[in-house]
Amino acid sequence: MLEGKAVIGETDMLQNMQQYALDLAAKALDFFDVTEATEIARFIKKEFDRMYGPGWQCIVGTDFGSFVTHCSGCFIYFCVGSLAILLFRGSTGSESETDQFAALETVKA
Repeated sequence: MLEGKAVIGETDMLQNMQQYALDLAAKALDFFDVTEATEIARFIKKEFDRMYGPGWQCIVGTDFGSFVTHCSGCFIYFCVGSLAILLFRGSTGSESETDQFAALETVKA
């Protein structure tokens, strides 16, 4: 795993989901090299799909921007060393936008 603690930049997740995301990131970094961003993202996404249902998206890298719409309570952006991780549950099209989704500003790693 990379040296250093995870630093949460933005989130609206419950504490237990946040901790699960951080734990998965640490586990992924034990399995994969830091240069294998796609594999790290795939691992975290699949585990969140398994635990919390489908629709999760994960972006991992050292330099990216984003502007996403997500389900309320389903967003976290954090860094571990120089690696940034954005995890969110996207729209399924069946929820009401005003009640279930929140738009966040661009996040730069």
